[in-house]
Order: sequence, then structure tokens, then C-alpha cells
Amino acid sequence: MTIKMSELHGNEKYFDLSGHLPTDASNPGKSQSGDLLIYGSNTLVLFYKAFSTFYSYTRLGCINLTTGLAAAVGSGSVTVTYELE
Repeated sequence: MTIKMSELHGNEKYFDLSGHLPTDASNPGKSQSGDLLIYGSNTLVLFYKAFSTFYSYTRLGCINLTTGLAAAVGSGSVTVTYELE
């Protein structure tokens, strides 16, 4: 899946999906760099910096090797490709 993700808050990228996904949201207290989450039922969020939060998310997965992630995604919109291994 290749999508154009927008910048938000200087710590995350997001993309509004066209449909809704099933959710099981909870508050993580703090997101970690590389966290891939769903906010609400249709917003895909990729955190590239750790962030204390009071929002609830549904966890999809994470990027394990995050060294250089912030530099790779930059400060504006970015095109990201997600692949299953």
C-alpha cells in the first residue's frame, strides 16, 4: 500500500482511509517512534518521535528499526509504502 501521509504535531504522519476498520482502542500513555496505529476508525497514524498522549488508538504494528526514521519522513507530507513481510 502506497499513500501520501500528512504531517501533524511534529511527531507523526497521518492518512485518512476511505473506509472504517474494526477497532479496539486504548490509551498507550506514550507512543513510541515507529508505532503504526489507527485513530478513530479510519485514520492511519505513524509516529516518528515518542509522544505522551491522552488519545486512544488501535495498535496495528510497529517499525522495528527506527534509526533515521524522523529524517526519512521529514517535516512535511511524505509518500510511504507499507508492505507485509
